[in-house]
Amino acid sequence: MSMQRRQFLGATAVAAGGGLSLLATAARAQPLPDTARLFAGFAAGGTIDVTARRLAEKLRDVAAKAVVVENRTGAGGQIALSALKVAPADGLTLAVSPMSMLGIYPHTYKKLPYAPMTDFAPVSQIVRLDFGFAVGPLVPESVRSLSDFAAWCKANGRDANFGSPAAGSVPHFVGELFGRAAGVDLKHVPYRGSQPAIMDVIGGQLAAACGPVGEFMQHLAAGKVRLLATSGPTRSRFAPNAPTFVEQGFKDIVYDEWFGVFVPARTPQDVVERLSVAVRKALGAPDLVAALAQMGLEAKGSTPAELAALLKKDTERWAPLIKTIGFTADA
Repeated sequence: MSMQRRQFLGATAVAAGGGLSLLATAARAQPLPDTARLFAGFAAGGTIDVTARRLAEKLRDVAAKAVVVENRTGAGGQIALSALKVAPADGLTLAVSPMSMLGIYPHTYKKLPYAPMTDFAPVSQIVRLDFGFAVGPLVPESVRSLSDFAAWCKANGRDANFGSPAAGSVPHFVGELFGRAAGVDLKHVPYRGSQPAIMDVIGGQLAAACGPVGEFMQHLAAGKVRLLATSGPTRSRFAPNAPTFVEQGFKDIVYDEWFGVFVPARTPQDVVERLSVAVRKALGAPDLVAALAQMGLEAKGSTPAELAALLKKDTERWAPLIKTIGFTADA
């Protein structure tokens, strides 16, 4: 066992009895490791990156003297998870990942460089988010609901389209399922991120976009887009004036997503549990909750077992849906 690992285990052993405060006390009693790494699979400035950096600030002097975010970008988040898979299992290498890379990719890629259920150990959920479906100036002001938009699409087939952050993303599938349920041939236009799609909606080059609610907030406040629906089971607290898909008659379109923290599968369970305590304590900090809310993200922690069960449930839920849609990332 390495010296850093012994130090880390010693510094975290008291967390079960007193949470983060005792963990910090132990850290002062015994030297902490110098550095822990937190992988983020997407570029700096995006939602995943900002979430990881906010969390890293709270884990500093708890998991290690410094918690450094490393942007291992590429392949839609697969690069970061591939790096996590082979990292030392000492509690000093973690990753923030959306559900999609773990619960959806197994159904859309014939071969992944990692096995989501066996190569990683869940630590804690950190946030959940809803998706929004919005239109811009290409669509007449009279279109104020999903039924209005469906009618407009049927009369304007050439412009009946929507953008999403990526092919195979949850917003892509939400838009596809809406088009099918509404009986509309709604063409999907994939982008590299939500903001490029939203910019084309605002510019009148694209009829609609589906993406995280938080990505629309500034444009909604400025009156540049109209949010026709949100995808959660109830209205989003970040956009309370927008009705859900369910409220508008699309009872099966209820989808959200979560981000979670994971470590390599070989990480000792006691280390996983101590990290989970630290993450959940961090998510209770009012300043972190407020910072996440500015991005339309709801802070939400979990135990490792709860996150494992959530991943299993989502993986099983998406399998038949993706088969129905007929999408494959390898095509």
